[in-house]
Amino acid sequence: MRENVNIAIIGAGPYGLSIAAYLRAQQIDFRIFGTPMHTWINQMPEGMCLKSDGFASTLYDPDSTFTLERFCRERGVPYADIGLPVHLETFIAYGREFQKRLVPELEERSVVSLDRSNAGFRIQLDNGELVLAKNVVVAAGISHFQYLPPHLRGLPEELVTHSSSHNSVSRFRGRDVTVIGAGASAIDLAALLHAAGATVRVVARAPAIRFHDPPGPQPRPLMDRLRAPMTGLGPGWRSLLCVKGPLLFHRMPLAFRLKVVQKHLGPAPGWFIKEAVVGHVELNVSTNLEEVQIQQDRVRLRVTNPNGSRWIETDHVIAATGYRVDLRQLEFLSSGLQAGIRSVEQAPVLSTSFESSVKGLYFVGAAASPSFGPLLRFAYGAGFTARRLSRHLSRSAARRAVPDAKAPAGEPQFSQAAPATASIEMAASSSGIDRSSRS
Repeated sequence: MRENVNIAIIGAGPYGLSIAAYLRAQQIDFRIFGTPMHTWINQMPEGMCLKSDGFASTLYDPDSTFTLERFCRERGVPYADIGLPVHLETFIAYGREFQKRLVPELEERSVVSLDRSNAGFRIQLDNGELVLAKNVVVAAGISHFQYLPPHLRGLPEELVTHSSSHNSVSRFRGRDVTVIGAGASAIDLAALLHAAGATVRVVARAPAIRFHDPPGPQPRPLMDRLRAPMTGLGPGWRSLLCVKGPLLFHRMPLAFRLKVVQKHLGPAPGWFIKEAVVGHVELNVSTNLEEVQIQQDRVRLRVTNPNGSRWIETDHVIAATGYRVDLRQLEFLSSGLQAGIRSVEQAPVLSTSFESSVKGLYFVGAAASPSFGPLLRFAYGAGFTARRLSRHLSRSAARRAVPDAKAPAGEPQFSQAAPATASIEMAASSSGIDRSSRS
Protein backbone atom coordinates (compact mmCIF):
# COMPACT_ATOMS: atom_id res chain seq x y z
CA MET A 1 0.00 0.00 0.00
CA ARG A 2 1.23 3.50 -0.78
CA GLU A 3 -0.12 6.86 0.35
CA ASN A 4 1.01 10.39 -0.28
CA VAL A 5 0.94 12.80 2.63
CA ASN A 6 2.07 16.35 3.12
CA ILE A 7 3.74 15.91 6.51
CA ALA A 8 5.06 12.78 8.20
CA ILE A 9 6.18 12.85 11.83
CA ILE A 10 8.60 10.17 13.02
CA GLY A 11 8.39 9.75 16.78
CA ALA A 12 5.59 9.92 19.35
CA GLY A 13 7.21 11.35 22.45
CA PRO A 14 6.48 14.82 23.90
CA TYR A 15 7.79 16.58 20.78
CA GLY A 16 6.11 14.43 18.14
CA LEU A 17 2.77 14.39 19.97
CA SER A 18 2.82 18.14 20.65
CA ILE A 19 3.61 18.98 17.02
CA ALA A 20 0.86 16.62 15.86
CA ALA A 21 -1.65 18.21 18.25
CA TYR A 22 -0.87 21.64 16.80
CA LEU A 23 -1.15 20.44 13.20
CA ARG A 24 -4.42 18.67 13.94
CA ALA A 25 -5.89 21.81 15.52
CA GLN A 26 -4.96 23.72 12.34
CA GLN A 27 -6.45 20.98 10.13
CA ILE A 28 -3.11 20.33 8.44
CA ASP A 29 -2.76 16.91 6.84
CA PHE A 30 -0.18 14.65 8.50
CA ARG A 31 0.65 11.13 9.55
CA ILE A 32 2.59 10.27 12.70
CA PHE A 33 4.43 7.01 13.37
CA GLY A 34 5.78 5.54 16.59
CA THR A 35 4.89 4.10 19.97
CA PRO A 36 3.54 6.76 22.33
CA MET A 37 6.09 7.68 25.02
CA HIS A 38 8.38 4.85 23.87
CA THR A 39 11.59 6.17 25.43
CA TRP A 40 9.90 6.90 28.75
CA ILE A 41 8.29 3.47 28.90
CA ASN A 42 11.21 1.34 27.77
CA GLN A 43 14.35 3.24 28.66
CA MET A 44 13.67 4.99 31.95
CA PRO A 45 13.83 3.02 35.22
CA GLU A 46 10.55 2.20 36.91
CA GLY A 47 10.12 4.11 40.15
CA MET A 48 12.07 7.23 39.15
CA CYS A 49 10.75 10.78 39.29
CA LEU A 50 11.22 13.52 36.73
CA LYS A 51 13.62 16.35 37.53
CA SER A 52 11.29 18.85 35.89
CA ASP A 53 8.60 20.48 37.99
CA GLY A 54 4.95 19.73 37.29
CA PHE A 55 4.29 22.88 35.26
CA ALA A 56 7.29 22.05 33.03
CA SER A 57 6.25 18.43 32.42
CA THR A 58 3.17 18.99 30.31
CA LEU A 59 2.55 18.30 26.62
CA TYR A 60 1.25 20.99 24.34
CA ASP A 61 -1.76 21.83 22.18
CA PRO A 62 -2.74 25.32 20.99
CA ASP A 63 -5.42 25.87 23.65
CA SER A 64 -3.70 24.00 26.52
CA THR A 65 -6.81 21.86 26.81
CA PHE A 66 -5.11 18.88 28.43
CA THR A 67 -2.27 19.76 30.77
CA LEU A 68 -0.58 17.48 33.27
CA GLU A 69 -2.39 19.39 36.01
CA ARG A 70 -5.78 18.59 34.47
CA PHE A 71 -4.85 14.92 34.00
CA CYS A 72 -3.81 14.61 37.64
CA ARG A 73 -6.97 16.34 38.79
CA GLU A 74 -9.12 13.95 36.73
CA ARG A 75 -7.28 10.88 38.07
CA GLY A 76 -6.99 12.07 41.67
CA VAL A 77 -3.17 12.12 41.47
CA PRO A 78 -1.38 14.60 43.77
CA TYR A 79 0.01 17.51 41.75
CA ALA A 80 1.80 20.81 42.31
CA ASP A 81 3.33 23.22 39.82
CA ILE A 82 6.49 23.31 41.97
CA GLY A 83 7.79 21.18 44.81
CA LEU A 84 6.06 17.84 44.23
CA PRO A 85 8.07 15.43 42.03
CA VAL A 86 6.27 13.92 39.05
CA HIS A 87 6.48 10.14 39.07
CA LEU A 88 7.52 8.47 35.82
CA GLU A 89 4.41 6.30 35.81
CA THR A 90 2.21 9.41 36.06
CA PHE A 91 4.00 11.10 33.18
CA ILE A 92 3.72 8.01 30.97
CA ALA A 93 0.00 7.60 31.70
CA TYR A 94 -0.52 11.30 30.97
CA GLY A 95 1.36 11.10 27.66
CA ARG A 96 -0.70 8.11 26.56
CA GLU A 97 -3.95 9.84 27.45
CA PHE A 98 -2.81 13.01 25.65
CA GLN A 99 -2.23 10.89 22.54
CA LYS A 100 -5.65 9.22 22.74
CA ARG A 101 -7.46 12.53 23.09
CA LEU A 102 -5.46 14.88 20.90
CA VAL A 103 -3.54 12.68 18.44
CA PRO A 104 -5.86 9.72 17.75
CA GLU A 105 -4.30 9.39 14.27
CA LEU A 106 -1.08 7.97 15.71
CA GLU A 107 0.01 4.81 13.88
CA GLU A 108 2.02 2.51 16.10
CA ARG A 109 4.43 1.54 13.37
CA SER A 110 8.21 1.80 13.22
CA VAL A 111 9.97 3.55 10.37
CA VAL A 112 12.44 1.13 8.79
CA SER A 113 13.95 3.54 6.29
CA LEU A 114 13.74 7.15 5.17
CA ASP A 115 15.13 8.23 1.81
CA ARG A 116 14.66 10.96 -0.76
CA SER A 117 12.32 10.58 -3.69
CA ASN A 118 11.45 12.78 -6.65
CA ALA A 119 8.39 13.94 -4.74
CA GLY A 120 10.12 14.53 -1.42
CA PHE A 121 10.72 11.51 0.80
CA ARG A 122 10.06 7.79 0.74
CA ILE A 123 9.21 6.19 4.12
CA GLN A 124 9.22 2.41 4.56
CA LEU A 125 7.23 1.12 7.54
CA ASP A 126 7.79 -2.10 9.42
CA ASN A 127 4.61 -3.61 7.93
CA GLY A 128 5.92 -3.10 4.39
CA GLU A 129 3.83 -0.02 3.65
CA LEU A 130 5.42 2.72 1.55
CA VAL A 131 4.56 6.32 2.37
CA LEU A 132 5.55 9.25 0.18
CA ALA A 133 5.81 12.51 2.09
CA LYS A 134 6.57 16.04 0.99
CA ASN A 135 7.84 17.03 4.46
CA VAL A 136 9.26 14.88 7.26
CA VAL A 137 9.69 15.86 10.91
CA VAL A 138 12.19 13.66 12.75
CA ALA A 139 11.17 13.68 16.42
CA ALA A 140 13.42 10.81 17.43
CA GLY A 141 14.00 10.54 21.17
CA ILE A 142 17.31 10.66 23.00
CA SER A 143 17.37 6.86 23.09
CA HIS A 144 18.96 6.98 19.64
CA PHE A 145 21.91 8.97 20.94
CA GLN A 146 23.30 6.83 23.76
CA TYR A 147 26.92 7.64 24.55
CA LEU A 148 29.44 5.11 25.85
CA PRO A 149 32.99 6.17 26.79
CA PRO A 150 35.68 4.53 24.63
CA HIS A 151 36.80 2.19 27.45
CA LEU A 152 33.32 0.62 27.61
CA ARG A 153 32.52 0.21 23.92
CA GLY A 154 32.26 -3.21 22.35
CA LEU A 155 32.11 -5.11 25.64
CA PRO A 156 29.55 -7.89 26.26
CA GLU A 157 26.08 -6.55 27.08
CA GLU A 158 25.82 -9.16 29.82
CA LEU A 159 28.49 -7.18 31.67
CA VAL A 160 28.33 -3.58 30.44
CA THR A 161 25.21 -1.62 29.48
CA HIS A 162 24.03 1.96 29.03
CA SER A 163 21.60 3.33 31.61
CA SER A 164 18.86 3.50 28.97
CA SER A 165 18.83 -0.31 28.83
CA HIS A 166 17.19 -0.57 32.24
CA ASN A 167 13.54 0.15 32.80
CA SER A 168 13.74 -2.37 35.65
CA VAL A 169 16.62 -3.19 38.01
CA SER A 170 15.09 -6.20 39.76
CA ARG A 171 17.48 -8.63 38.03
CA PHE A 172 20.41 -7.11 39.94
CA ARG A 173 19.20 -8.18 43.38
CA GLY A 174 22.15 -9.65 45.28
CA ARG A 175 24.68 -8.57 42.65
CA ASP A 176 27.49 -6.04 42.68
CA VAL A 177 26.87 -3.13 40.28
CA THR A 178 29.05 -0.13 39.43
CA VAL A 179 27.34 2.94 37.97
CA ILE A 180 29.46 5.39 35.96
CA GLY A 181 28.28 9.01 36.06
CA ALA A 182 27.19 11.88 38.31
CA GLY A 183 23.88 12.97 36.80
CA ALA A 184 20.25 12.18 37.43
CA SER A 185 20.34 8.89 35.52
CA ALA A 186 23.31 7.64 37.55
CA ILE A 187 22.00 8.63 40.96
CA ASP A 188 18.41 7.55 40.26
CA LEU A 189 19.67 4.13 39.18
CA ALA A 190 21.97 3.88 42.19
CA ALA A 191 19.05 4.56 44.54
CA LEU A 192 16.80 2.06 42.77
CA LEU A 193 19.53 -0.59 42.70
CA HIS A 194 20.15 -0.17 46.42
CA ALA A 195 16.43 -0.45 47.13
CA ALA A 196 16.28 -3.61 44.98
CA GLY A 197 18.96 -5.32 47.09
CA ALA A 198 22.07 -4.77 44.98
CA THR A 199 25.49 -3.74 46.26
CA VAL A 200 26.06 -0.54 44.31
CA ARG A 201 28.75 2.09 43.94
CA VAL A 202 28.98 5.25 41.85
CA VAL A 203 32.15 6.26 40.00
CA ALA A 204 32.20 9.87 38.79
CA ARG A 205 34.77 12.27 37.39
CA ALA A 206 32.94 15.20 38.97
CA PRO A 207 34.41 16.53 42.22
CA ALA A 208 31.01 16.25 43.90
CA ILE A 209 27.46 15.08 43.29
CA ARG A 210 25.60 18.36 42.77
CA PHE A 211 22.01 17.71 43.81
CA HIS A 212 19.43 20.31 42.86
CA ASP A 213 18.44 22.60 45.70
CA PRO A 214 15.02 21.77 47.16
CA PRO A 215 12.30 24.31 46.44
CA GLY A 216 11.73 26.87 49.14
CA PRO A 217 8.45 28.30 50.38
CA GLN A 218 5.89 29.14 47.71
CA PRO A 219 5.30 31.74 46.50
CA ARG A 220 8.97 32.69 46.49
CA PRO A 221 10.04 35.97 48.12
CA LEU A 222 10.50 38.86 45.71
CA MET A 223 14.27 39.06 46.16
CA ASP A 224 14.64 35.34 45.41
CA ARG A 225 12.62 35.78 42.24
CA LEU A 226 14.79 38.70 41.18
CA ARG A 227 18.05 36.87 41.90
CA ALA A 228 16.95 33.65 40.23
CA PRO A 229 13.70 33.82 38.24
CA MET A 230 11.90 30.48 37.91
CA THR A 231 11.73 28.84 34.48
CA GLY A 232 10.78 25.48 33.02
CA LEU A 233 14.49 24.61 33.15
CA GLY A 234 14.88 25.62 36.77
CA PRO A 235 15.75 28.93 38.45
CA GLY A 236 18.30 31.41 37.15
CA TRP A 237 18.84 34.14 34.59
CA ARG A 238 20.81 31.88 32.25
CA SER A 239 17.93 29.42 32.16
CA LEU A 240 15.52 32.31 31.58
CA LEU A 241 17.56 33.38 28.55
CA CYS A 242 17.50 29.79 27.25
CA VAL A 243 13.71 29.65 27.60
CA LYS A 244 12.94 33.11 26.23
CA GLY A 245 15.63 33.38 23.56
CA PRO A 246 16.05 30.20 21.48
CA LEU A 247 15.97 32.30 18.30
CA LEU A 248 18.58 34.66 19.71
CA PHE A 249 20.65 31.62 20.64
CA HIS A 250 20.33 30.47 17.03
CA ARG A 251 22.16 33.63 15.91
CA MET A 252 25.09 33.17 18.28
CA PRO A 253 28.50 31.95 17.01
CA LEU A 254 28.73 28.19 16.60
CA ALA A 255 31.51 27.71 19.17
CA PHE A 256 29.45 29.58 21.76
CA ARG A 257 26.34 27.52 21.06
CA LEU A 258 28.16 24.21 21.35
CA LYS A 259 29.79 25.25 24.62
CA VAL A 260 26.51 26.39 26.19
CA VAL A 261 24.65 23.23 25.19
CA GLN A 262 27.43 21.13 26.69
CA LYS A 263 27.96 23.10 29.90
CA HIS A 264 24.68 24.70 30.95
CA LEU A 265 22.39 22.50 33.04
CA GLY A 266 24.94 19.74 33.25
CA PRO A 267 24.60 16.51 35.25
CA ALA A 268 22.61 17.06 38.44
CA PRO A 269 20.25 14.67 40.24
CA GLY A 270 17.01 15.88 41.77
CA TRP A 271 16.88 17.09 45.36
CA PHE A 272 14.32 14.44 46.28
CA ILE A 273 16.68 11.49 45.66
CA LYS A 274 19.48 12.70 47.94
CA GLU A 275 18.31 10.97 51.12
CA ALA A 276 18.03 7.62 49.32
CA VAL A 277 21.66 7.77 48.19
CA VAL A 278 23.86 9.69 50.62
CA GLY A 279 24.95 7.33 53.39
CA HIS A 280 23.57 4.29 51.55
CA VAL A 281 25.58 4.14 48.32
CA GLU A 282 29.36 4.32 47.91
CA LEU A 283 30.07 7.57 46.04
CA ASN A 284 33.50 7.78 44.38
CA VAL A 285 33.95 11.34 43.11
CA SER A 286 36.98 12.90 41.39
CA THR A 287 37.54 9.41 40.02
CA ASN A 288 38.52 8.61 36.44
CA LEU A 289 38.06 5.31 34.63
CA GLU A 290 41.41 4.36 33.10
CA GLU A 291 41.16 0.72 32.07
CA VAL A 292 38.59 -2.08 31.77
CA GLN A 293 39.23 -5.82 31.83
CA ILE A 294 36.85 -8.77 31.54
CA GLN A 295 37.83 -11.73 33.73
CA GLN A 296 35.71 -14.82 34.46
CA ASP A 297 32.37 -13.15 33.78
CA ARG A 298 33.24 -10.15 35.93
CA VAL A 299 34.46 -6.66 35.12
CA ARG A 300 37.66 -5.14 36.51
CA LEU A 301 37.93 -1.36 36.45
CA ARG A 302 41.14 0.51 37.05
CA VAL A 303 40.27 3.91 38.42
CA THR A 304 42.36 6.83 39.60
CA ASN A 305 41.67 9.67 42.00
CA PRO A 306 43.89 12.22 43.79
CA ASN A 307 44.94 9.45 46.21
CA GLY A 308 46.22 7.11 43.52
CA SER A 309 45.06 4.14 41.46
CA ARG A 310 43.09 1.01 42.38
CA TRP A 311 41.07 -1.81 40.83
CA ILE A 312 37.34 -2.36 41.33
CA GLU A 313 35.81 -5.77 40.62
CA THR A 314 32.10 -5.84 39.87
CA ASP A 315 29.42 -8.06 38.35
CA HIS A 316 28.02 -5.39 36.04
CA VAL A 317 28.79 -1.85 34.87
CA ILE A 318 26.00 0.59 34.00
CA ALA A 319 27.23 3.61 32.04
CA ALA A 320 24.97 6.53 32.93
CA THR A 321 27.11 8.63 30.64
CA GLY A 322 24.38 10.51 28.86
CA TYR A 323 23.61 11.15 25.22
CA ARG A 324 25.37 12.89 22.35
CA VAL A 325 23.56 13.87 19.18
CA ASP A 326 24.93 11.83 16.30
CA LEU A 327 22.94 11.54 13.08
CA ARG A 328 24.84 8.36 12.23
CA GLN A 329 22.90 6.62 14.98
CA LEU A 330 19.57 7.27 13.29
CA GLU A 331 19.70 3.98 11.44
CA PHE A 332 16.52 4.59 9.47
CA LEU A 333 18.19 7.47 7.58
CA SER A 334 19.56 6.22 4.28
CA SER A 335 23.25 6.76 3.59
CA GLY A 336 22.39 9.07 0.72
CA LEU A 337 20.15 11.19 2.90
CA GLN A 338 22.75 11.27 5.66
CA ALA A 339 25.35 12.51 3.21
CA GLY A 340 23.09 15.38 2.15
CA ILE A 341 22.48 16.73 5.66
CA ARG A 342 24.87 19.48 6.64
CA SER A 343 26.07 18.84 10.17
CA VAL A 344 28.51 20.07 12.80
CA GLU A 345 29.93 17.50 15.20
CA GLN A 346 27.32 15.05 13.84
CA ALA A 347 24.38 17.36 14.76
CA PRO A 348 22.23 18.79 11.96
CA VAL A 349 22.57 22.45 11.08
CA LEU A 350 19.03 23.83 11.16
CA SER A 351 17.23 26.95 9.98
CA THR A 352 15.13 29.02 12.36
CA SER A 353 12.22 26.81 11.25
CA PHE A 354 14.02 23.56 12.21
CA GLU A 355 14.67 22.70 8.56
CA SER A 356 17.90 20.93 7.68
CA SER A 357 19.96 21.50 4.54
CA VAL A 358 17.72 18.89 2.88
CA LYS A 359 14.60 20.81 1.94
CA GLY A 360 11.51 19.51 3.71
CA LEU A 361 13.44 17.53 6.34
CA TYR A 362 13.11 18.85 9.91
CA PHE A 363 14.71 17.81 13.21
CA VAL A 364 13.36 18.58 16.69
CA GLY A 365 14.18 17.70 20.28
CA ALA A 366 17.74 16.90 21.34
CA ALA A 367 18.95 16.91 17.72
CA ALA A 368 17.97 20.59 17.51
CA SER A 369 19.67 21.68 20.75
CA PRO A 370 22.95 22.79 19.10
CA SER A 371 20.85 25.16 16.98
CA PHE A 372 18.35 26.41 19.58
CA GLY A 373 20.00 25.78 22.93
CA PRO A 374 19.51 23.68 26.07
CA LEU A 375 15.73 24.26 26.00
CA LEU A 376 15.46 21.62 23.27
CA ARG A 377 17.04 18.97 25.53
CA PHE A 378 13.96 18.98 27.74
CA ALA A 379 10.29 18.11 27.23
CA TYR A 380 9.53 21.72 28.15
CA GLY A 381 10.99 22.77 24.78
CA ALA A 382 8.18 20.97 22.95
CA GLY A 383 5.92 24.00 23.45
CA PHE A 384 8.22 26.43 21.62
CA THR A 385 8.92 23.84 18.94
CA ALA A 386 5.29 22.93 18.26
CA ARG A 387 4.22 26.57 18.00
CA ARG A 388 7.00 27.64 15.69
CA LEU A 389 7.17 24.58 13.46
CA SER A 390 3.40 24.29 13.03
CA ARG A 391 3.22 27.95 11.92
CA HIS A 392 5.94 27.31 9.38
CA LEU A 393 4.37 24.11 8.08
CA SER A 394 0.94 25.72 7.88
CA ARG A 395 2.38 28.25 5.44
CA SER A 396 4.38 25.81 3.34
CA ALA A 397 1.98 22.85 3.46
CA ALA A 398 -1.46 24.30 3.99
CA ARG A 399 -3.16 22.04 1.46
CA ARG A 400 -3.36 18.29 1.37
CA ALA A 401 -0.82 16.68 -0.96
CA VAL A 402 -2.27 14.38 -3.64
CA PRO A 403 -0.68 12.58 -6.63
CA ASP A 404 -0.30 14.66 -9.75
CA ALA A 405 -2.01 13.13 -12.77
CA LYS A 406 1.12 13.72 -14.85
CA ALA A 407 3.48 11.96 -12.48
CA PRO A 408 5.40 9.00 -13.90
CA ALA A 409 4.31 5.56 -12.82
CA GLY A 410 5.80 4.39 -9.54
CA GLU A 411 6.84 7.85 -8.34
CA PRO A 412 3.86 10.20 -7.88
CA GLN A 413 4.50 13.92 -7.52
CA PHE A 414 2.64 16.24 -5.18
CA SER A 415 0.15 18.93 -6.06
CA GLN A 416 -1.96 21.16 -3.85
CA ALA A 417 -5.46 20.07 -4.81
CA ALA A 418 -7.59 19.71 -1.68
CA PRO A 419 -8.89 22.80 0.12
CA ALA A 420 -6.97 23.87 3.20
CA THR A 421 -10.16 23.71 5.26
CA ALA A 422 -10.65 19.99 4.70
CA SER A 423 -10.64 18.20 8.03
CA ILE A 424 -8.19 15.45 8.86
CA GLU A 425 -11.04 12.99 9.23
CA MET A 426 -12.37 13.83 5.75
CA ALA A 427 -8.92 13.49 4.23
CA ALA A 428 -8.46 10.09 5.85
CA SER A 429 -11.86 8.92 4.67
CA SER A 430 -11.29 9.97 1.07
CA SER A 431 -7.96 8.14 0.91
CA GLY A 432 -9.41 4.92 2.25
CA ILE A 433 -6.73 4.78 4.95
CA ASP A 434 -7.52 3.81 8.53
CA ARG A 435 -5.81 6.54 10.54
CA SER A 436 -6.55 5.07 13.94
CA SER A 437 -3.75 3.71 16.11
CA ARG A 438 -2.26 0.50 14.78
CA SER A 439 -0.62 -2.29 16.70
